[in-house]
Amino acid sequence: MTNDALNQEEFFGHPKALFILFFTEMWERFSFYGMKALLIFYLTRYHLFSDTSGNLLIGSYAALVYAVPVIGGFIADRYLGFRKAIVFGGIMLVLGHVGMAYEGNAATQSMTGEITRDETALQIFYFSLSLIIVGVGFLKANISSLVGALYETGDKRRDSGFTLFYMGINLGSFLATLICVWLGEKYGWSYGFGAAGVGMFFGLVTFISGRKLLMGKGEPKVPETLEKKSFGIKNEWLIYLVSVSSALVFWQMVQRHEVVSYSLMVAGAVSFIYIVYYAVTQLDKKAREQLIALTILIVFTIIFWALFEQAYTSLNLFADRILDRTIFGYTISAGQFLSFNALFIILLAPVFAWLWVKLGKYNPNTAVKFSMALLLVGLGFGSLVLGISLSGLGKVAMIWLILTYFLHTCGELCLSPVGLSAVTKLSPVKIVGFMMGVWFLATASSEFIASILANIASVDTSNGTAPDLNLAKQSYLVLFEYLFYTGLGFGVVLLALSPVIKKLMHGVDKELNN
Repeated sequence: MTNDALNQEEFFGHPKALFILFFTEMWERFSFYGMKALLIFYLTRYHLFSDTSGNLLIGSYAALVYAVPVIGGFIADRYLGFRKAIVFGGIMLVLGHVGMAYEGNAATQSMTGEITRDETALQIFYFSLSLIIVGVGFLKANISSLVGALYETGDKRRDSGFTLFYMGINLGSFLATLICVWLGEKYGWSYGFGAAGVGMFFGLVTFISGRKLLMGKGEPKVPETLEKKSFGIKNEWLIYLVSVSSALVFWQMVQRHEVVSYSLMVAGAVSFIYIVYYAVTQLDKKAREQLIALTILIVFTIIFWALFEQAYTSLNLFADRILDRTIFGYTISAGQFLSFNALFIILLAPVFAWLWVKLGKYNPNTAVKFSMALLLVGLGFGSLVLGISLSGLGKVAMIWLILTYFLHTCGELCLSPVGLSAVTKLSPVKIVGFMMGVWFLATASSEFIASILANIASVDTSNGTAPDLNLAKQSYLVLFEYLFYTGLGFGVVLLALSPVIKKLMHGVDKELNN
């Protein structure tokens, strides 16, 4: 069948290739979120990490996961093309998840409190994380770019195509936090992590098998460059070799939180200095003010995601230790509560899309939506403060955590969909790519900050469990009160600044909110 014939084939009004990418991303997110949901429990229960060490390790890992796609996107755009980058990233992810399935021996704690760990198993674990970091770096940004490449400029199906793709992400997340957590906690960590790896394998096979449906989209822009040799090796294979070797660097970084922290601070400082320099020397008044507005919004997104991303550290441990998880005689696994975020997105995303259109001229501007997101994420922690206060000497009712995820999801829907659009519309044309990198760098920074905030509620454990319920409740109460006031405080500040930011945007805001 010719490419032209394939081009005519559609499914539900969209190119068939969209559904190949839908299922590829669904399985990739299944593997990613399934592993991430188990991570804090695996560290604190099996290897007997302290809350502080476990939180920081997850923070370093998550920060690198969000920072590296900037590099992977650049390599794909300049050299490999999206398709080759996605296949390579998928292979790295499968290998990483295979390594994660190796448990080794459980840590032991002596009567004196001394902990003995299987260091070989831990090094395999760290290296597996580094392979996943490289894999996500090549896959995450590029598969989204490939979705966009399926539609010609001006194609009205583009937005609905991305909506379907976004549903694939959340369906994968929803299934993963139910299935992988259940397998990990009921049958063993290797089963949970192994299921995540099987999911990624299915995703890779799905993508490779659907190559013909891509109709040549996502191929290298200058394939001749890949065929040329450098240092006696074809450039394509040299890219793969260097990329695999970079896993050795991430292997060490993920174990050294201070190195990740320093790297993020340096990158943030350099980015900010360059933005100021570019705004002052290269832009006219209108473009300069639009860039200032975007930079302010990006700073506030760091605060939002730092609070929101408590889900995989402090909120996960809170669900495990403090929450009454039994309903009708059945006990829900702590990590399975994470599925509520994905479920609420699937249910509420169409509602929010309808609401913004229905509001018409009363549709809030971008800065107001961002401030609403901060207020909602703060109120989510307020729900837990109230729940702890009403629990007396017993455990906290699960409805309070479910309400938290509901409010946090509403906040996410106020901020996330319009955020990337704001980057593309407010950035000067010549540095759109750089500002997109700054957006991902901000997200990476928020992941690391989230782990530091989670340590406010670090609880002393014995063999991975918190021995004193009410002492642990007080630790989480301190954290959640702090996050409650932080969300509300910054939400009010941004709301007060919103008229100024709207003015700086020079009308682009109306386009973003239509």
